[in-house]
Amino acid sequence: MSAKAWGGRFAEKTDARVEAFTESISFDARLADVDIRGSQAHARMLAKVGLLTDDEAVLIVSALDEIRGEIGRGELPFRAELEDIHMHIESRLIERIGDVGRKLHTARSRNDQVSTDLRLYVREAIDRLDELLTNVQRAFVIRGETDAEVILPGYTHLQRAQPVMAVHYWLAYCEKFQRDRDRLADCRKRVNVSPLGCAALAGTSLPIDREETAKLLGFDTVAANSLDVSSDRDFLIETASCLALVAAHLSGWAEEWILWNTTEFGFLTLPDAFTTGSSIMPQKKNPDILELIRGKSARVMAAVPQLLILVKGLPLAYNRDLQEDKLALFAALDTLTACLELMPAIVTGATLNRDTIVARLEEGFLDATTLMEYLILRGVPMRTGHETVGKLVALAESRSCRLADLPLDDLQKACDVIDSAVYTVLGTENAVKALQSYGSGGRDAVTEQFAAWRERLTLP
Repeated sequence: MSAKAWGGRFAEKTDARVEAFTESISFDARLADVDIRGSQAHARMLAKVGLLTDDEAVLIVSALDEIRGEIGRGELPFRAELEDIHMHIESRLIERIGDVGRKLHTARSRNDQVSTDLRLYVREAIDRLDELLTNVQRAFVIRGETDAEVILPGYTHLQRAQPVMAVHYWLAYCEKFQRDRDRLADCRKRVNVSPLGCAALAGTSLPIDREETAKLLGFDTVAANSLDVSSDRDFLIETASCLALVAAHLSGWAEEWILWNTTEFGFLTLPDAFTTGSSIMPQKKNPDILELIRGKSARVMAAVPQLLILVKGLPLAYNRDLQEDKLALFAALDTLTACLELMPAIVTGATLNRDTIVARLEEGFLDATTLMEYLILRGVPMRTGHETVGKLVALAESRSCRLADLPLDDLQKACDVIDSAVYTVLGTENAVKALQSYGSGGRDAVTEQFAAWRERLTLP
């Protein structure tokens, strides 16, 4: 029974089916590097407080470096009976250096060890996601140079609403992904708290220095309640929630571009390298990558209820249920990372079909709201102006013409404050020029925001 770290009080060998059922090495092996770093910091701290000699700490740290190399080269076989990555590393350490290796786990439990590993792993994942999101933002801003003069219809309810500069669309996604980055940065503060030294649930009677390990591992502070640390997975649920919102934004973008890529819209052509064909219809060029991004977002979002249900009703402190948290986390991180890695090339590689866009830009009365605001500026109450323009739209529809094509006499019959200056606000181009509020889709406002984003993202 000595082969098990916890086997001293057991008289029977663990059933092989139990070992297969309880192992986590099949999915927590990816924690090897952070586990080794945490153990090295723990060993250095133990030496500082006198629970290890300096020579013992040096031996442990050096042996752990060698084990890291073995794992990286695939030379350390993983076995179900050793349960998890933590026991694989500790067992290998004892094989290499004997009883000195048995001292490493002094003043810690797998409970605080696992929490430490996860926090280190999530912290690095957040930093990587921030880098990927920044790349996506840069891609949208970079394509803004090409599309600087393009006007697109803006939609509500998928019905044409008002015209905006194409760059306004691209910057809208920059804003969404900036909120994602901000949320992740705020979440990182609660991730970056050291649980190491809280041990199983009650702390330890040994003279450890938790501030020292926190400093060595780059944590901002230490957790204040050992009982809480043992059961806490709030930081994982919060991280998953942030990932779910990123996935929602990716899915919305993918859906929009899938629509724009259709013959019915015809706004957008996707790059060949990021589309696929049909096994039977030779003409097809399918937006499969965007469809998969839209579909894979479900896998990311699913981590949130999975983790919430996992922790629902768990009593303090640690319960083995929490082993399952990694499956949800890793699936969400892997899926989102894969999507974000593809996204910049799709964003910059797509082409707006300008001729198609321009040919239909005057459809849908995109200048109707601007006409209403023209009336407001001449003293017409907003609701009266709204009703008036609605009637003019109905009139134009009956004649199959634009508002700008209506004769001045017809416009003045609808409202006597209208004069010939009305034609300076009618038509899509004029409607865009009229937009001037901060954050609007008008040319000047968009130019200002575009410059601000270039500076924020340090683009030349």
